[in-house]
Amino acid sequence: MDLLENVVQPYAWGSRTAIARLQGRPEPSPGPEAELWMGAHPQAPSRLIRAGVPLTLISAIQAAPERELGPDIARAFGGTLPFLLKVLAAETPLSLQAHPSLDQAQEGFARENALGIPLTAPQRNYKDANHKPELLCALTAFDALCGFRDVRETIALFGSLGVPELDPLLRPLRASPDAFGLRRTFEILMTSPAEQRAPWVARVARAARERAEGSRFRRELEWAARLETLYPGDPGVVGTLLLNLVQLAPGEAIYLPAGNLHAYLHGVGVEIMANSDNVLRGGCTPKHVDAPELLRVLNFSTGPIAPIHPLRSKDGDEVYPTPAREFRLSRASVTPADTFAPARRGPELLLCTAGALEIQAGKGDALHLRSGQSVFVSASDPAYRVRGDGVLFRATAGDLESGGE
Repeated sequence: MDLLENVVQPYAWGSRTAIARLQGRPEPSPGPEAELWMGAHPQAPSRLIRAGVPLTLISAIQAAPERELGPDIARAFGGTLPFLLKVLAAETPLSLQAHPSLDQAQEGFARENALGIPLTAPQRNYKDANHKPELLCALTAFDALCGFRDVRETIALFGSLGVPELDPLLRPLRASPDAFGLRRTFEILMTSPAEQRAPWVARVARAARERAEGSRFRRELEWAARLETLYPGDPGVVGTLLLNLVQLAPGEAIYLPAGNLHAYLHGVGVEIMANSDNVLRGGCTPKHVDAPELLRVLNFSTGPIAPIHPLRSKDGDEVYPTPAREFRLSRASVTPADTFAPARRGPELLLCTAGALEIQAGKGDALHLRSGQSVFVSASDPAYRVRGDGVLFRATAGDLESGGE
């Protein structure tokens, strides 16, 4: 087992207090702290010390992939750790975005490489050849936009705004209240000239402010109005009103497969995903937006999104079920009266999010873990036991027999 030193990403939408509070730091950060990364992604790999030598988790795995990952996972994922674990702290909303499927990521990565677009270029869409299904489990109350709302409800929402200037945009949706009409409306929104879109955004924001009070879509309209103050003229503001607003209580989760248009709005959560950083943005961001490529990967199926509740496992932890082959996330509440001793599942990342825990593997020295700290457990490490008083998130690989996406 290795105690990890992890990178905090200072994206502008991050919180100055949430990750600091999780890690027990007495003062806020001088700047935003958006994501705490735990894993072996090339952009920000975790670090560890072995035999007195500092190295990255990538280097440790590359030196002996079968020992660190186990032969099955090493073979299935090309000798790489298949999942990336994060703590995400959104003080302000993230961009409207989606992630590609595995086939789309492989094709897009190869295409942009052939075009000679540097990996660090701002207009680069595909940073790697992997897909990025992801699961977010709320640590605090968490607001997110996730997937396209039932078309009938969306038509009712825009009807309640009373904005006749939107008729050219909404005409396809009203004529064909299904995925086909939704796609055409979204395509018009994303590809019309900026001088045509800007008045739509301003008028929708004004109507949202005027009509939110008493509306059954109050929270959706309030978020659209807030986003317009952050990103005036951005078509993503109107795009958010096509999506489900999901409010997670602590302990609830959402799963985002390929093609799901979404945006995290506010809150703190533990996030696990395939080991990728591929993002296609659709608005509410100063970063690169490639509307044709986004349209190519989006899934326009509609319907409500139900939060995922964990299921009790035979090990005594609570597992968040998903179809992902790359990852499995569970949570264990450990008290002084019990010991958490799960069956091993290959390589693991263990994250303490509350309290203090002691982890003992075999007859080795125990590791003491406080809130905000994490551990890498190699596939070759013996079974471990967790004692103390705290909450532990456990990241492992998923079911390799799963079809994935």
